[in-house]
Amino acid sequence: MELKKLGLVINPWAGIGGPAGLKGSDGAETVRKALEAGVEPRAQQRAATALEALHEFRDQVEILCFAGNMGEDTARAAGFSVDVIGAAAADPSTPEDSERAAREIRSAGADLIVFVGGDGTARNMVNALGADFPVLGIPAGVKMHSACFAISPRAAGEVLRRLLAAELVDLREHEVRDIDEKSFREGRVSTRYYGELLVPEEGHFVQAVKNAGREVEELAVADIAAEVVEDIEPETLYVVGPGSTTLAVLNELGCEGTLLGVDLLLDGKLLAKDVSAREIEAELADHQGPAKIILTAIGGQGHLIGRGNQQFSPAVLRAVGRDNLIVVATKTKVTELGGRPLLVDSGDAELDRDWSGFIPVITGYRDAILYPLSNGDL
Repeated sequence: MELKKLGLVINPWAGIGGPAGLKGSDGAETVRKALEAGVEPRAQQRAATALEALHEFRDQVEILCFAGNMGEDTARAAGFSVDVIGAAAADPSTPEDSERAAREIRSAGADLIVFVGGDGTARNMVNALGADFPVLGIPAGVKMHSACFAISPRAAGEVLRRLLAAELVDLREHEVRDIDEKSFREGRVSTRYYGELLVPEEGHFVQAVKNAGREVEELAVADIAAEVVEDIEPETLYVVGPGSTTLAVLNELGCEGTLLGVDLLLDGKLLAKDVSAREIEAELADHQGPAKIILTAIGGQGHLIGRGNQQFSPAVLRAVGRDNLIVVATKTKVTELGGRPLLVDSGDAELDRDWSGFIPVITGYRDAILYPLSNGDL
């Protein structure tokens, strides 16, 4: 497809609840709580990262968008010609604003719409556009189950660059799913199918739909938990990420952790539950001893950092260090990736690049493999 007019829809509050441990960003009240907790919105920055890949085409592309933080500010800062189609009716902007923006941008002649958000914003695109208009998602939400997103902002930019360079890029329908955030905050994962979007894809730049099935049999998870617990070190602060495999580690110690939040563990005892990025940073600053992170990947997608665990901010990751990262995953979960690497998308390009490479993954009791970790670049 020949791209001349690029539509841009930014949900400026996407993902703002993640670092605050709010497990979502839906609703003005959630946005208010996150801002009060000191969380900085990141959607515009992630859009800017994607647009960096299109620098050579700035004189050939016009960006159609809504005013202010829904697209205009980012597009102008990136040096593009901008056509402001409309503006949000509310502040903070609402899902209705995102849907109206998509409809009006399409009507104004956009060739493709790139949107910045999470599964909720993907649903807005389904409502506004259906499955007969090309759309690409830049991931900025808390936990993205849908298959319409690039694996990172840089990957989204690469797909768009290849379109502008007239390279062959496939267009395929991919499903959109969303999670019930109320149930999610109560510790229950409930997703449902909402529709399809027509997505440009190239290589491994676009993510798979999240595998919502049960990961593996309980015995394999128990073996992993036993291995990790046996190596727990005294006076070491453990920052334990979300997931059933990591929760099994806490349960093995007799601790009642959180399935979908981040917990702190010290000397085999639960120090704090469901903490935010700021709380983790403060605890790391006060702690006099070593610290480690225990993480597992999202089944089907392979994201290790940047999906559902934004509490692991770049500051947290740097404070702990890559060498103190403990990755746990069953062999079934790794096999389901089909050879694709685990992914890091922290929002800090330098950190993502530095952390790429091969890492050990604990897959059972006294059983581990070496597996690639990638920032999404080929």
